[in-house]
Amino acid sequence: MDLLTRHDRTVRLLADRLETLAVASLRVPRGDRAYRDHILAAIAATRHAVALRLISPDEAAAIWDEVAGRHPEAGWCRKGPDLAGPLAA
Repeated sequence: MDLLTRHDRTVRLLADRLETLAVASLRVPRGDRAYRDHILAAIAATRHAVALRLISPDEAAAIWDEVAGRHPEAGWCRKGPDLAGPLAA
């Protein structure tokens, strides 16, 4: 798989994962707690994708911002991942 294909696939998978989590977490009371492990996994996946240079920190932030814009009630999504951590270096 070439770099462009890998990049595009990573962007698509991350966006789909966040979108699905946002919708699911809004359907149940206290969904941010019910889906906590899934949310943490999405944060980790984002940080790993940036650390592996599959996507840039700006692209990652834009994906999170897009999903948060479509689902403002999903407070966990507005926060986004901490891309300044040790894995993002």
